[in-house]
Amino acid sequence: MSGWSAMRSLTRDGSVKDRKLAPGTARRVLGYALPFKRQIIVFLVLVVVSATLVVATPLLLKDLIDNGITPRNRSVVVELALVVALLAVADAVLTLIQRWYSSRIGEGLIYALRTEVFAHVLRQPIAFFTRAQTGALVTRLNSDVIGAQQAFTSVLSSVVSNVVSLTLIIAAMASLSWQLTLASLALVPFFLIPARVMGRRLSGLTHAQMNLNADLGSRMTERFNVAGALLVKLFGDPRREDREYEGQAADVRDMGVRIALNRSVFFVALTLVASLATAMVYGFGGIMAVNGSLTVGTLLALTALLARLYGPLTSLSNVRVDVMTALVSFERVFEVLDLKPLVTERADARPIPAGPVRVEVDDVAFRYPSADEVSLASLESVAAGDRKGSGLVLRDISFEVEPGQLVALVGPSGAGKSTITSLLARLYDPSAGAVRINGLDLRQATTTSLSATVGMVTQEAHLFHDTIRANLAYAAPDATDDQVVAALKAAQVWPLVSALPEGLDTVVGDRGHRLSGGEKQRLALARLLLKSPGLIVLDEATAHLDSESEAAVQRALDTALRGRTAVVIAHRLSTVRGADQILVVDGGRIVERGTHRELMTRGGVYSDLYTTQFADQESDVPA
Repeated sequence: MSGWSAMRSLTRDGSVKDRKLAPGTARRVLGYALPFKRQIIVFLVLVVVSATLVVATPLLLKDLIDNGITPRNRSVVVELALVVALLAVADAVLTLIQRWYSSRIGEGLIYALRTEVFAHVLRQPIAFFTRAQTGALVTRLNSDVIGAQQAFTSVLSSVVSNVVSLTLIIAAMASLSWQLTLASLALVPFFLIPARVMGRRLSGLTHAQMNLNADLGSRMTERFNVAGALLVKLFGDPRREDREYEGQAADVRDMGVRIALNRSVFFVALTLVASLATAMVYGFGGIMAVNGSLTVGTLLALTALLARLYGPLTSLSNVRVDVMTALVSFERVFEVLDLKPLVTERADARPIPAGPVRVEVDDVAFRYPSADEVSLASLESVAAGDRKGSGLVLRDISFEVEPGQLVALVGPSGAGKSTITSLLARLYDPSAGAVRINGLDLRQATTTSLSATVGMVTQEAHLFHDTIRANLAYAAPDATDDQVVAALKAAQVWPLVSALPEGLDTVVGDRGHRLSGGEKQRLALARLLLKSPGLIVLDEATAHLDSESEAAVQRALDTALRGRTAVVIAHRLSTVRGADQILVVDGGRIVERGTHRELMTRGGVYSDLYTTQFADQESDVPA
């Protein structure tokens, strides 16, 4: 083993060896090995064969000198030199084949874990994403998955190769001279103890460097996204930002220098101890050769074997840390995979019956789940202390929406309106009662049919950092350009898109920040129209727009709602007046229901809301 490999083994975080793994972790790891069983067997055979070549060359060197050079037998010299050359070629070929199998196993495992974790995370409820840090999730998909992969390649091959090499080297040395072998092994503590001390020091420095790099990366991530850059420009001081970044970068630089210096000390110490051991073997072995009890070839073979002895010893001394590091990475991946999604598709799920959409909300109660039900403390960091769930936020919610009807939800902030719309889109399941579409409980519906039936637009329209065409086609991958243009026209945004230099191929930027709020909202409506769902759910889709953008979005909404069943959190008076039914939500209950005229006549909660929230829009509404 090279000095670099030995140092890498020693500098792993030694604290992992004391960590208690979850029961069954090793068995689950073996389960991931089964698809690669044949490749792993071939891979290990190649590792063993390569390890034997470590011993073969020094032994051939002994015969070359003792049986060829010393007696001046040219044929033996030529033959053994050719054998050594052939062994070198064989070793090179074995190394390439071994690397190929290693990459096939490792990359195959990474692929399997990444795809499984990615699919599993996307099926988590929205509450999971409101708590988890995006960076922590990405780390599970990258660093931890790669760390888990090392259990099958780096760690596995290292352990097998080092055990075989060490056994064969010691056996070969003992067969040549047990006295010099014992003397060489007596020096092992003088090699391992300083190496372990230096390893612990380097482990601590490396851990500190990782933290410093993480802090530096977080700072750049926060400042380089659109929202962060805007905050810096509006409230920040460029000189202060420069100073703070320079300070963090300087800490990273200084730590890098310290690590480089300590690594140099490690390499020098490694080389020095190996050189002293070699000098001792040359000294005592030379005397034995002079006395005739040892041949020159044997002496040179012993020194060659000795040079190969300390690397495996160093690595195996830290093998528990290597294995535990890989297993801990697996455990962190399993931690995510073991988090069961609250909203799942049943095995006997069936499609929502076709036809005009009818909605029934039957005696629904709902509480938001606790953090332990939807998230992991290890993914939350700052929010880890907040683990309790909510009490009931909805109680006794019952209403029906007939096909083609528009139902408006009104009420004070925090009353539970958005929670009701989330249940209609099955972002959550009710704690009690049922939500049905066309008579089918949503918990019994297939995910595909639910997605095709329900379309939702929220207060903040999210767009991917991609083209307008790609963002719209996300809802309907098979849509033609003509259908995309028709949706844009219906959403009152085609004049804007057609005037752009790149048209549909215009990249909207991170979160769509190259567009205004009204433009993003109309593109979201175009995406909804392209999907053409039977039920439209609007969660205050015009709440944060200026009057001009709001008017454009409202015209697009009129087109989107025409002929469809809709449940809308009302923001405009025109929506309230045009609703077939108004549900007044307060304190998690429906406290009033009826048409605008009926509710105004009663003079209750709705009348008060109308006076405070909608009356100022009266002058904007034509007679």
